[in-house]
Amino acid sequence: MEYTYPAKKSGDAADRGSLPRLPGAALAGLYLAFCASALVLASFREVAPLAGFEAVGAGLGLVALAAMSVQLVTSGRFDTVSGRLGIDRIMAFHKMIAWFVLAALLLHPLLYVLPTATADAALGRERLVAYLTAPHYRTGVIALAALALLVVGAALRERLPWRYETWRGSHLLLGVLAIGLGLHHAITVGRFSAGGPAYVFWWGIGGGAVLVLGVLHGLRWVRLHRRPWRLASVTKRADRLWELDIQPQPGTPPLAYRAGQFVWMTQGRGRVPLLDHPFSIADSPLRPGLSLIVKEAGDFTRRVGALAPGTPIGIDGPYGTFTVDAHPGETVLLVAGGAGIGPIMGLLRDLAARGDRRPVRLAYAAGRPATFACLDEIASYADRLDLAVLLVAEEGGPGWAGEVGRLDAARLRALLAGREPESTVAFICGPGPMVTSVSDTLEDIGLAPKRVVYERFDYGGGATSRQDRRHALEMLGIGAALAALVGVFAVAA
Repeated sequence: MEYTYPAKKSGDAADRGSLPRLPGAALAGLYLAFCASALVLASFREVAPLAGFEAVGAGLGLVALAAMSVQLVTSGRFDTVSGRLGIDRIMAFHKMIAWFVLAALLLHPLLYVLPTATADAALGRERLVAYLTAPHYRTGVIALAALALLVVGAALRERLPWRYETWRGSHLLLGVLAIGLGLHHAITVGRFSAGGPAYVFWWGIGGGAVLVLGVLHGLRWVRLHRRPWRLASVTKRADRLWELDIQPQPGTPPLAYRAGQFVWMTQGRGRVPLLDHPFSIADSPLRPGLSLIVKEAGDFTRRVGALAPGTPIGIDGPYGTFTVDAHPGETVLLVAGGAGIGPIMGLLRDLAARGDRRPVRLAYAAGRPATFACLDEIASYADRLDLAVLLVAEEGGPGWAGEVGRLDAARLRALLAGREPESTVAFICGPGPMVTSVSDTLEDIGLAPKRVVYERFDYGGGATSRQDRRHALEMLGIGAALAALVGVFAVAA
């Protein structure tokens, strides 16, 4: 695959407008306002006086159901929601709120019976059993069970003996059950929701959920089939690392993306959105089509090297904020680990294609020399860019002339020698532990946190960077605000 680029033209796809992307503060405000509206509307319905803990239980149920419905649009597929935050932050929020919702809904029936149990333990147990077994409460119980399976299953996904596609399907099914049956429970037996303005609100939420699911799994399916792509070639770049050259079919418009973004790809005649996979674009928008660098790592990726040219491909995107345009700096530091070379090559190819005059520094780490990709191409860019390259292998080997070890502070300082850390922007992509380590190290050597950018596609938890912890505190602030709203509701009730 040769990388030659035409001159940039006016109206280039990467310059086309998109839907407005809301900043984090605006999204947080809208989120809290939406959840609060469930409590405000519920307060218009007259009910029998509640004990303090009963009111808290009712408020938790209302807020949790509203928050659970929002989970459909924090899946990273809506650019207006995730476009300014990045996929890492929006998915971290998605995970955190899932645990909040589960905890709130587990407390919901327990707090209802707590005043009774405090006065008479046996009567309290009897009342709790009635909540869990009575036919008219059944949809709520099933919704809670589905939610518990969904949240715990997502946390244990890497340990479950399931294919990724099986997990995706079960995640969708359990989510639909939890939201659908939770709404049924609210409008049929909910003390504050079985009538009045809240009743209308929940019906509106149900309609919105159907619309979102229609967009995610209906409209996107139509687009995948009306705008088909095809696999032009598959090229081996390193051990278990392949580059896919994907071109639009006649009638399919160019993809309006920026270097560093990612797409969801599915292949074959079916091209079902539920079976797609995220891959970073390893290309410049100035080249027709796009390329993906994919490592053999899972059920789907193990087969990419055997895909035949001409295979129908579905492309959904672009997504993400891993772009030079979104994060300006006087010096560009690119850091790749293993398969993380994909988006880094996209940024490097685009910088070279556009003749960028800024200093570019590339640190590329891999486990073994055989797993480095595109080294000849990287070397060729020294004639077109102010480029310095650091190659580090964890293990050496015959003929290996690069460094052996890890990307530590000393090596990164040496790579940035003569450059001001305060005006450098770093883009990191690779395994989670490497991203965490390098992110913290770059802060130690003087890069401002906002100038250290990464995307991991690793949502299983594990090591967290300082950035992750700062973002987690911001998200916990939203959880605390939700708890405060419930407290206000309970006092008012």
